Amino acid sequence: MKQLKQTFTHDTWVMPYLRKYKFLLLLVLFLGFMTFFSGGALMFNSGYLISEAARQPSSIVYIYVPVVLARAFGIARPVFRYVERLTSHNWVLRIVSDFRKKLYQTVERKASAIQRSHQTGDILSILADDIDHIENLYLRTVFPMVIGWLLYLFVVIGIGSLNWGVALLLLLLLGIIVIIMPLTSVATNGVREFKQHQIQHEFYTNLTDEVLGLGDWLISGRYDDFMALQKKPIKSIAKLRRKDHFYQWWRSFFVQVIVLLTVLVLLIWSGLSLTDTKAEADWIAAFALAIFPAVSPFLNMSQGLSEWPVYRRSIERVNQLDKNQPHLAPQKNLKEQFKSLKVDQLTFRYPDGPKNVVNKLSMTIKPGEKIALLGPSGTGKSTLLKLIVGDLKPVSGQVTIDDVPVSALQQDRAAWFGILDQQPYLFDTTVMNNVRLGNINASDEAVKAAIEAVGLKPLIESLPDQYQTHVQEAGKRFSGGERQRLSLARILLQDAPIIILDEPTVSLDPITERYLLDQVFDLLKNKTIIWVTHHLAGISHVDQVRFLENGQFDMQGDPQTLYRTEPRFRQLYDLDRGK
Repeated sequence: MKQLKQTFTHDTWVMPYLRKYKFLLLLVLFLGFMTFFSGGALMFNSGYLISEAARQPSSIVYIYVPVVLARAFGIARPVFRYVERLTSHNWVLRIVSDFRKKLYQTVERKASAIQRSHQTGDILSILADDIDHIENLYLRTVFPMVIGWLLYLFVVIGIGSLNWGVALLLLLLLGIIVIIMPLTSVATNGVREFKQHQIQHEFYTNLTDEVLGLGDWLISGRYDDFMALQKKPIKSIAKLRRKDHFYQWWRSFFVQVIVLLTVLVLLIWSGLSLTDTKAEADWIAAFALAIFPAVSPFLNMSQGLSEWPVYRRSIERVNQLDKNQPHLAPQKNLKEQFKSLKVDQLTFRYPDGPKNVVNKLSMTIKPGEKIALLGPSGTGKSTLLKLIVGDLKPVSGQVTIDDVPVSALQQDRAAWFGILDQQPYLFDTTVMNNVRLGNINASDEAVKAAIEAVGLKPLIESLPDQYQTHVQEAGKRFSGGERQRLSLARILLQDAPIIILDEPTVSLDPITERYLLDQVFDLLKNKTIIWVTHHLAGISHVDQVRFLENGQFDMQGDPQTLYRTEPRFRQLYDLDRGK
């Protein structure tokens, strides 16, 4: 109960939709109860009808009403079942539709932050499993549990109206099925289900990582090792499922034993209480047979609750996506150039890190200014970029654009920042569609103009399908430099005032690197640029150079002044030029 309360205390995914569709939920529960009530009533009526007919009544009138009721309950049960299935799946599909819409909006709103805080396999696990688990929470746990409890109370109260002693005995016997068995299932089989989910989640994560490096596996001749890694979790899951099936068989057998004891109790009670006359004896079979239709919902209660640990984990995972959502401030008019980007006493440390990666950094960047951030690997350059664009939340200090915290501008972040990094992703669609991602409302002419500006027009128009050429998965149809230029065309189309360059030329050869840098700074000459780099090729394009080391700026100034006054800068610059 404590875990249940903790799970739903701050839940924003399950409880709001239960309240939103509460009337439809009540209808589903009513139809589910009536399905099994009709089944029980049919068996009750049939038991009486068979007994009454066996006495060979003198007139058909004595069994006419039970015959009509048998037909009525026989028709009612499948009708209620069919309508209940339609209603419950309609209810669940409405909720799942809302779930998926909310999930995609959350991922869209926090795409970069989610990418930094979740592995690709985590996101695949959420998309592939967690939403389905929450869907099954209703179909396999909530509905069977509530319907089972309603039937339990109905049987106990119904018998209690005739004999409270027997009712108390049924309360204990059926209580084993509806209370003790579900709790036992959570403690045993539920742990197994949770372990299976963990293995499957790790499998998604590892498989994604290994598939992305599949080329290296093949080159190294370790195909068999690759396949062995995939088979290991599959075998573990298969083993857990065999144990689960074995447990379910014994649980089902035990439930059947309890039902048998319940039937014996009803037979003994009715045999002692309803044998004063032949007419009363007709009810003995009725009471004994009525309990059998309840076996199915009672079994479903244990199975549904045993899966609760998996559902709880899924609920917690999707709720994690809603945490730390920034308050969105009113967006300023982006037609006007911003006046300044300020980094004020910025400090950041990773949760598992021993020290501050960024330590009380401050700087002000003016419109149109070009800044280069240099420093050894691991000094916090990329971390600083993530803080500037809002992917990470600082421990203290803040980043502001015209005195508005960048965390409050995330809704329109694409209107503020254009980002060109080491490995820009091209989707398996046309050249036109890939470039248009920078501005989905851009015309074909505007897209072609951006492609022409980055110097790719001759290449694209020489291809058979020209601008409708598919770039293939991850853009492998083109070279590294061509992929970077297509991404640069996106940024031109995006037309954001601040451009982030996160080592965009690190994987290119020197000639292509020099050409691309010249092109970038020429095409973006009116933009504000923050450029992270390891070396000084193209450094003459920037206005300010800042060396980051131990979380602070160690050297800063314009390139010409630093070359004259800083031996370290002069040495690095000459090394990059081959002197």
